[in-house]
Amino acid sequence: MNKGLSVLLTATIFSSCSAQALEIYNDSTNSLTIGGFIDARVIHTQGQTEIVNGASRINFDFKRQLKEHWSAVAMLEWGVNPVGSSDIIYNNRFESIQDEFLYNRLGYVGIAHDQYGQLTIGKQWGVWYDVVYSTNYSLVWDGNAAGVYTYNKDDGAINGTGRGDKLLQYRNNYGDLSIAAQVQFKNNDFYTCDVEAISESDCETLFNNQSNLAQKVEFNSTYGAALTYTLTDKLTLTTGFNRGEFNIVYGTDATMKTAVDLVYGAGITYGNFDAKGFYAAANLNKNKNHDTDNLGRLIKEAVGLESLVSYRFDNNIRTFLAYNVFDAGDDYVIQPNFNADPNDTFKRQFSVLGVHYLFDNSTLVYIEARKDFSDFSSADKQQEEQMSLSEDDGIAIGFHYVL
Repeated sequence: MNKGLSVLLTATIFSSCSAQALEIYNDSTNSLTIGGFIDARVIHTQGQTEIVNGASRINFDFKRQLKEHWSAVAMLEWGVNPVGSSDIIYNNRFESIQDEFLYNRLGYVGIAHDQYGQLTIGKQWGVWYDVVYSTNYSLVWDGNAAGVYTYNKDDGAINGTGRGDKLLQYRNNYGDLSIAAQVQFKNNDFYTCDVEAISESDCETLFNNQSNLAQKVEFNSTYGAALTYTLTDKLTLTTGFNRGEFNIVYGTDATMKTAVDLVYGAGITYGNFDAKGFYAAANLNKNKNHDTDNLGRLIKEAVGLESLVSYRFDNNIRTFLAYNVFDAGDDYVIQPNFNADPNDTFKRQFSVLGVHYLFDNSTLVYIEARKDFSDFSSADKQQEEQMSLSEDDGIAIGFHYVL
């Protein structure tokens, strides 16, 4: 695999930490490396202080050399919860709410060639992540404006923009230009209800009884592409899109509406976050029917911006400041079957200030603080309060150990 393609794949697979791996086996034909990290932190937010997991994970990277410059590749990654379950839920699900000690994050297999590129199948980072990953370096309060972690801060599996399910993906590079394209072959049906704390089975029952509070969503395949162009050894430009379609069947009278799920945009990156010196990155996206508000209501259209500036000093202290905004404006909820005032406003907006001390590139302690500036105005003050719960100010101190 050529150097440019390898660098891009590494950046895509490992986010928000240094990409380190330990090779434990290599017989010149087969190799196995273990990677990932363990992160634990004390966090104060939403009026509570707790010890929580920081998206800890372990992965196994397999490679097998074949004839004529071909190789087989495979990746398995599980999220690990080393501190036990926790009730507190904060922005972007970076405190694991999984009950299991291990849960699936990535899993794919494929084939690669030095000239012809790489083709992989499975659960993997979507090509849209190539466009926006360079602002994803806050360890605690990752940005939630780039269209990656969709459907109320989930992992982007449904529409393939984050850790997408059931992806067929191709990657290659031509000099300073890297390309990526994917198709997500799937057909998922699920039910949504405008009722707080309802089970899936009860929601399905409401739909079958033609309730005006219930909808059935038939989500179909998606596709996307991304381009990365390296202008200099420090300056990189990215652009891309992801598109899908789904049908919404309303329980009231079984009428159906087809909606296009679309996100597109561009990004710019200067420097290397892990290197000493200055680093800056920003990305901008426009999206349609691509995400939900904090009550799970589908957003018709929104604009997202993520930005980050950082400086790593010679004494291995790294500081950064991030600003993120996801603005859907008002009158953003699909009508008439969602319980929403047309004047509801959804503007997720916050800044994060962080200080990391790196003992080395694989071991660091950190403190990060978030200040929220969001606007979730609504005539329904109870809904306004519910929308604000997961967008509070906060501060966290943690330890990050890369395997």
